[in-house]
Amino acid sequence: MIRFYNYASAKPKGILDVLRWKMEGGKSKWPKKSPSKFSDIPPRQIKGDKLRLSYVGHASWLIQTGGRNILFDPVWSDRASPFKWIGPKRVNKPGIAFENLPKIDVVLISHGHYDHLDTRTLSKLEKNFSPLVIAPLGNDIAIRRADSSIRVFTYDWNQTIILNSDVSVTLVPSLHWNARGLFDYNKALWASFVIRTPVGQLYIIGDSGYGSGSSFRRIRQLYSPIRAAILPIGGYEPRWFTSDHHMNPEEAVQALIDCDAEVAFASHHGTFQLTNEAINAPEIALDKAKEAAKLTPGRFLVMRPGEARIVR
Repeated sequence: MIRFYNYASAKPKGILDVLRWKMEGGKSKWPKKSPSKFSDIPPRQIKGDKLRLSYVGHASWLIQTGGRNILFDPVWSDRASPFKWIGPKRVNKPGIAFENLPKIDVVLISHGHYDHLDTRTLSKLEKNFSPLVIAPLGNDIAIRRADSSIRVFTYDWNQTIILNSDVSVTLVPSLHWNARGLFDYNKALWASFVIRTPVGQLYIIGDSGYGSGSSFRRIRQLYSPIRAAILPIGGYEPRWFTSDHHMNPEEAVQALIDCDAEVAFASHHGTFQLTNEAINAPEIALDKAKEAAKLTPGRFLVMRPGEARIVR
């Protein structure tokens, strides 16, 4: 039986830890609805020395650059769950209506957790665009089980896929884990990505703990300069339960400093309540962490679903 490990990271918490977390209480009450005032209608494609980033919500992004349209961890379902009637429910609509998507060329999947790998969305994307789906090793099993028509290819850490002369994708390590059920933990790999674009390198994380920070410093050493980074800031309370595999906002700021990206964008917050913190707690904590670290204004940005930015 094959299982994957990052020896710099701790093992995932077990069922007894989950029960302890649930019994401790302390979960903040989120609003049932927290709509964004933004709704993006992306262009058909972006050419030239530009990178367009559109925040769909939670960890989902549309990345347009070098004539390629790339979706990262796309979730258009109402729930981050294997079921349609139970599980974390989104409090805001996707920042791009599905019918307003441009033709999607590539989908990047960071790992198999339901808030990142949504097979219902992948099936809809296959039906409409038939994109190339790139995922870490082993995640093709769950994807093909859900829909055998999806064109999914899997890769190991440090493997690079060339999309065209201007754009390539490299899978890189992160401090996380993988599972779709109770008995399949770490049977599939997890990854972050470095995307080479005409304006420089884009470093994007689905989920990761901070650990010693060595993985972020290694990104700087291997791929510098990093033009932009997309870093998770939510899903971090209680720390005894989440710290090995989810950064808090202070750690996200330190990860930005470590990888030395010119600009960062916050991700993994404000759409699905997965952990204890209040809906606005990550943004408040991020503001305090940026001030404490004396980051220059505009270096670590928070966007709402439906907002887009051009990086040149």
